Amino acid sequence: MSSPPDLGGEAADSDPIEILTPKLPPARFVDLDDRGTIIVRDFGGRPGVPVLALLHGWTATADLNWFKCYEGLGERFRVVAFDHRGHGTGIRTKKPFRLEDCADDVVDVVSALGIDDFIPVGYSMGGPVAQLIWRRHPERVTGLALCATAPYFAGRRTERRMLLGVSGLAAVARLAPEQAKMWLTEQLYLQRKTMQWEPWAVQQAATHDWRMILEAGRAIGNFSSSDWLHEIDVPVSTVITMRDQVVPLRRQVRLFETIPDARAFRIDGMHDAAVANADRFVPTLIRAIESIDNRS
Repeated sequence: MSSPPDLGGEAADSDPIEILTPKLPPARFVDLDDRGTIIVRDFGGRPGVPVLALLHGWTATADLNWFKCYEGLGERFRVVAFDHRGHGTGIRTKKPFRLEDCADDVVDVVSALGIDDFIPVGYSMGGPVAQLIWRRHPERVTGLALCATAPYFAGRRTERRMLLGVSGLAAVARLAPEQAKMWLTEQLYLQRKTMQWEPWAVQQAATHDWRMILEAGRAIGNFSSSDWLHEIDVPVSTVITMRDQVVPLRRQVRLFETIPDARAFRIDGMHDAAVANADRFVPTLIRAIESIDNRS
């Protein structure tokens, strides 16, 4: 097993390694008191437009998940995005990772920015976070946009076996974080290709707290909103990735069918559609959000 690339050194021929970084919107520091200070992207919008909180997927960061969506969304909405706990520059804590805490973090960040209500836009793992924001803070949510996500993630036997493996690794990671980092870098992150942005993407992943990442995987596997999904009473749009190899299509459809009056928007793409098919994904997501706003 090889170690993750050393992005801070020099190449064998002594030439500096060039890391191309995409153009990203401005960021600011937000203080969350006892949880510390985090970096938040807050951009776009004009008075009266909806506020979006972009919630990224597992092993990604806000920038990795959404960097090709920022410009299009910022032209129409105010956008807030930051890294979840343990991911990228997200909150670090010795407490076990909980999706519920991620949901509370989002509400506290938008509150610190003076925002009263907003639309959580959840992608993959961000979908459970968005659902939990509604469940825990319904008065703050004007609608939900749920992308490439589901009401549960570990239904099949193979998925339950993987959950057991991730749970075991999470325990080991508390004692041997470097080994966990090496395993995850190879097994999880290096599957996330971003072509010319790949060195930057690997650099982003290198900032993860891998113990927390593993615990996040366990939390995702244990998540289920099936018992209360039908209670959601705000406008919901689901963006369904039709060729998704990570979140099965039938689960995305079940999410849509269970939520009362939800609207479905389909994209011909796999789980990385927000990056790989951004030319189609972004307009589709904008239509999905405008549908929420119209119904609000």
